[in-house]
Amino acid sequence: MRFDDRPVAAWVNSLFVDHSVLRTVWRNFAVVVPGRWYRASHPLPWRVGTWVRRHGLRTIVNLRGPRECGSDALSRAAASRLGIAHVYMPFESRGAPHKDRILRFHEIWRTVQTPVLMHCKSGADRAGLASGLVLMFEGGTAADALGQLSVRFGHFRGAPAGILDAFFLRYQAEAEGRLPFLDWVKHEYDEDALRRDFRANGIASFVNDRLLRRE
Repeated sequence: MRFDDRPVAAWVNSLFVDHSVLRTVWRNFAVVVPGRWYRASHPLPWRVGTWVRRHGLRTIVNLRGPRECGSDALSRAAASRLGIAHVYMPFESRGAPHKDRILRFHEIWRTVQTPVLMHCKSGADRAGLASGLVLMFEGGTAADALGQLSVRFGHFRGAPAGILDAFFLRYQAEAEGRLPFLDWVKHEYDEDALRRDFRANGIASFVNDRLLRRE
């Protein structure tokens, strides 16, 4: 990728194009499952090193997916230097969660070396979805999962990313207590119906997409 052998260009792109200058302050770090799963905004390399030492991280799960940006190149380089795994698990922040991606993430959850740090760009939406899924895989409730999608992390339910809340709310309404979460995902979850039924709030969409410029 074009930034892999150009560290100065990677830093310039990361700081000023991918907005990681803001993430020098906005870590958005939180514990999801104590000692095993953590979440954050896209971390700067020195912060990855700090968290490896502090929390014993063994794996980074990048929820943004492969991309030609300085932040991605710097994260992969940091993981390699520190001897930890770097795994891509892309999710959308504004679309109905894809069944195949949920099942792939479940396989990662089942086999990955913990402790794990999950990150997207800001740590608000995709990190909230993935954290909620981890709690569901761990036997939690939809209410537990929804707690990972909150204003505390910069997530706005009325914005297009609110479809992630709607996903967990649909399981809660349709199947919780009747059908295990993964069985519902495999056999009853209807992405198209969720997409069709969800309506975002215009003001929240403007704040999320135009002012905050979320992915």
